[in-house]
Amino acid sequence: MADPARPQRRSRRVRRTDWRLGGRTVIRWREGLLAIALLSLGAGILAASAAQQLGAPAVVAPLLIWAGMIVPVVIAFARSRPAGLLRWRAVDLLWAFGLGVLVRLAQGWLDGLDGSPALFPQLSTVDGQIATGWWFDGLVAPVLIAPPVEELFFRVVVLVSLYTVLRRAAGGVVAGFAAVLVSTGLFVAAHSLSGTASVVDVASIALLGAVCGLLVVLTGRVWSAIGVHVVYNALGVGLALLGTL
Repeated sequence: MADPARPQRRSRRVRRTDWRLGGRTVIRWREGLLAIALLSLGAGILAASAAQQLGAPAVVAPLLIWAGMIVPVVIAFARSRPAGLLRWRAVDLLWAFGLGVLVRLAQGWLDGLDGSPALFPQLSTVDGQIATGWWFDGLVAPVLIAPPVEELFFRVVVLVSLYTVLRRAAGGVVAGFAAVLVSTGLFVAAHSLSGTASVVDVASIALLGAVCGLLVVLTGRVWSAIGVHVVYNALGVGLALLGTL
């Protein structure tokens, strides 16, 4: 029987509403999930390389890489949903449009640093006509598929897991910096392995990855990062259409 003269101490667990503070919603988003993500991405890249060597249609390679990204995303959200990460705010639209345009303008500025006029990108053509199936390769894939899949992998699974691993030992600032740096490096590496090789493209992709990563770390939400990626790619598609026509 409890002593009535002794105050009872209630163990009350405070529910965290922000994944950056830790808690139950990210307790299983740690080293194990990072390992799964890296293994799955590697498997997707190897499968894509094999498909290219076997002469598969060009669309197969990115689909295999995206499949390697989707698997750990599904596993991650089956474990838990980090608090606040999927929360949406109207200001996310402003971040998405403003930063998406700025990153695309920066890409154009980088493209002209060598002194030559920046040229419009172009879509693949056959006998002067846009290639059949361009709407998927040139529009649906870069605007509707790549942004959510890649942001959920690099800026959610990789970034959040690494941040969670480092937060207690190194603090939020160091953990955030390291998570943005590593997720951006993997983002650039994945695009470089799939065909992007020029210095300007690598720098532009690194800038896009860093901006999206910082948005997730600073706001705690992912929708603005997805929006920036959508706007950046959509502007690229629009410029490619203009350049082709």
